[in-house]
Amino acid sequence: MHIGPHLISPPLILAPMAGVTDKPFRLLCKRLGAGLAVSEMTTSDPRLWQTRKSLARMDHIGEPAPVSVQIAGYDPVMLAEAARYNVAHGAQIVDINMGCPAKKVCNVYAGSALLQDEPMVARIVQAVVAAVDVPVTLKIRTGWNRDNRNGLRIARIAEDAGIAALAVHGRTRADLYEGDAEYDTIAAIKSAVRIPVLANGDIDSPRKAQAVLRHTGADGLLIGRAAQGRPWIFREIAHYLATGEVLPAPELIDVRDILVGHLQALHAFYGEVQGVRIARKHLGWYAKDRPENAAFRAVVNRAETAEAQLRLTRDYFDALASGARALSAAA
Repeated sequence: MHIGPHLISPPLILAPMAGVTDKPFRLLCKRLGAGLAVSEMTTSDPRLWQTRKSLARMDHIGEPAPVSVQIAGYDPVMLAEAARYNVAHGAQIVDINMGCPAKKVCNVYAGSALLQDEPMVARIVQAVVAAVDVPVTLKIRTGWNRDNRNGLRIARIAEDAGIAALAVHGRTRADLYEGDAEYDTIAAIKSAVRIPVLANGDIDSPRKAQAVLRHTGADGLLIGRAAQGRPWIFREIAHYLATGEVLPAPELIDVRDILVGHLQALHAFYGEVQGVRIARKHLGWYAKDRPENAAFRAVVNRAETAEAQLRLTRDYFDALASGARALSAAA
């Protein structure tokens, strides 16, 4: 799959998630099989571009190409300027957020709130596409609510404006993340436009990925929450789509090494104090499917230094691996 001149292979994309898809996580997911990783949502308000949070979100030094940056806002002029600013600072693809359902975003008439105003959607996408010479993509939901699934009309507006690819989350804004994602609207959008369409929502396994591709006819997939604590899901899905075979789950020692590397990257990127704090949520996600999770989090969340956090993490996974070896030997 191509987005403009960029080959996205495999066509599996880490979905933008505020507070999650920072530079360390993007680099990790790309290394573990993602064809593209989209940045956290960055504001279109220039007054906030020099804050510590914005500077971290706009840091793409050393990031493998293509670099995709998501921008959010409600004003076409500001969004166009934000696109130019991010391209000047390394963005090779600009993604417009019209999919975020969070109240604090929708209350300022950004994110998926924009789906209520189709003329405004047209003005925004036209302004951003005209502002930059790189491909512009758009992330939407199927509509504002179940009585107003206007994703198909939005898709046609986007295509007419020159949007290079469209990502569709299979829920309305009103659904938030509740219930099951529906893919019929994505399938209808794919059949109605010529630009690449990416399906998003509840893709949490290789078999589910294949089923969604078959149902929607989508050109690729966006994977979000399922990658939290399981960044190797991209290589698992890519392998299954290519061969029909399920990769074995990573060994505990491999998980340990991936996690320790992730923690070290967070400590280096944010500094020790902030890095240790941010790492705690990732530690919880890595351990969430294990029976010892509660005890592990109780211990490791007390760590106040990078050294202690790394040591406790290694000790936890080494103990799990030793227990697994002992059970195997006894059998």
